[in-house]
Amino acid sequence: MRTAQVSRATAETEISVSVNLDGSGAYDNQTGVGFFDHMLDQLSRHSLIDMTIRAKGDTHIDDHHTVEDTGIALGQALAQALGDKRGINRYGECHLPMDDAQVRAALDLSARPFLIWNIDLPTEKIGSFDTELVREFFQALATHGGITLHVDQIHGVNSHHIAEAAFKAVARALRVAVEVDPRKADAVPSTKGAL
Repeated sequence: MRTAQVSRATAETEISVSVNLDGSGAYDNQTGVGFFDHMLDQLSRHSLIDMTIRAKGDTHIDDHHTVEDTGIALGQALAQALGDKRGINRYGECHLPMDDAQVRAALDLSARPFLIWNIDLPTEKIGSFDTELVREFFQALATHGGITLHVDQIHGVNSHHIAEAAFKAVARALRVAVEVDPRKADAVPSTKGAL
């Protein structure tokens, strides 16, 4: 079973994450940040990775610590569930349209974290959610998941659509990357023999 559970507790947040890479996209995400929960649900549904996330954070200050620490814990859970990465496709990409927005995501489960972020969210808020936190989440996810992640906006004028397209594009790319390649199910996808 390619599953993992991670708990993270600091003076700012308490986070628990469980994932199943071979799931159906079932989700139960409760962070206390409504828009973020909606985005995490999209990430689970479109990656087909089952996710249960619980977060309690210092949202009386703002949502930053909750969003970033959730990204850290989710990245750690993904890395743990992947184990030695034997048999996975490793790479994934997606061009995803959503109304006015189109976002391209490409990723490599390389254990070499790097984020390229070419997304321009035209408003500072989506409802009460700070749009700069979208990047903070993906930075934490990439860093702690060992993911080389490129996210590029092709089009978009509506912040909600652009952000949601980014989450869905990353989800679809992740879905491909974590799947087992039936032609090489017993091999680590690297000439180095390890990732």
